[in-house]
Amino acid sequence: MPCALCVTRLCDAPVGVRRLAARVDNGPVTRTLCLAQNPDADALLASDPLALLLGMVLDQQIPMEKAFSGPQVVLERLGSLDPAVIAAHDPERFAELCATPPAVHRFPGSMAKRLQAVCQAVVDEYDGDVRRLWTDGEPDGKTVFTRLKALPGFGDQKAKIFLALLGKQYDVRPAGWREAAGDYGTDGSRRSVADVVDATTLQEVRAFKKAAKAAAKK
Repeated sequence: MPCALCVTRLCDAPVGVRRLAARVDNGPVTRTLCLAQNPDADALLASDPLALLLGMVLDQQIPMEKAFSGPQVVLERLGSLDPAVIAAHDPERFAELCATPPAVHRFPGSMAKRLQAVCQAVVDEYDGDVRRLWTDGEPDGKTVFTRLKALPGFGDQKAKIFLALLGKQYDVRPAGWREAAGDYGTDGSRRSVADVVDATTLQEVRAFKKAAKAAAKK
């Protein structure tokens, strides 16, 4: 879908997303995201940093836009993206919710566990406020990277990509964030989801990944 479909004003978003945005940010959302290539899902990602984090959790072994549409699906089916609600939900029922067609992920059972584990970490370590990952103690980029890497399922690469995404598209730019994000923080690169701002850049990132995989096989 063309990026013209991405929501740029909060008033364009569905009522449920507007209410969620009011709870999370206490103000209007002005940023534009085009990660899910879907207006409702992108509006949610722009308004709720937990949705963005959960999209990053899902971003493996499936198309990027499918992964970042996942939080919207969870919200529609569960009725909440509160990390405490997700973490406390019955694991079997949550797995069923994620597996119901269209499934949230290619491997809905294992990813349901991962989503709940990440939400539990947010509750335990940051009192349910995901923004504290990058705000507590005015951390530098290296500290934010370390905190992200400590989350369930976040290895070195995923933590760097998400840090780059925060810096490039979410106005979260702690000192030294580009250096901490490595090559993913490079301005003008086309390496990851952090560089996707429309349908064109999505294809450029895909081409880069395809070339990198081909080179790795040689």
